Amino acid sequence: MDKQDIKNLEKRYLIWLYKTTKEALDKIERKFTQAGIDKLLLKELSAQDKARKAQKFIDEFRAYIENKEKNGLSLKFDGKELKTEYYFLNIKLKAIEKAIVKTLGKKALDEIKLLYEMEMVERILKSTEH
Repeated sequence: MDKQDIKNLEKRYLIWLYKTTKEALDKIERKFTQAGIDKLLLKELSAQDKARKAQKFIDEFRAYIENKEKNGLSLKFDGKELKTEYYFLNIKLKAIEKAIVKTLGKKALDEIKLLYEMEMVERILKSTEH
């Protein structure tokens, strides 16, 4: 193997590490970001439903938000403390980012972050689940 082959292997491994760790963190964090957006939607739905024709659905949506928040809190916290698993994922991601910068440079980290974001958006756009 020449130097470029080795560099390519390192890059692919670092991308894989970044992707799997970031996905695990995002799985937890999205509960909170989604709940924030859901609350905005709930407020707007309630304001628009002056005749209260959609009240049943609005109440179901409110319960869904509350459940999502509880679920997120249980994934992230143990009482008032961060869960050890969540804490580990955070420091692991920071370590991976430092390894990317050290091995491939800051520009590569920015590229990997962009590729990750593009992949996640593409998954959403291609999703037929819902």
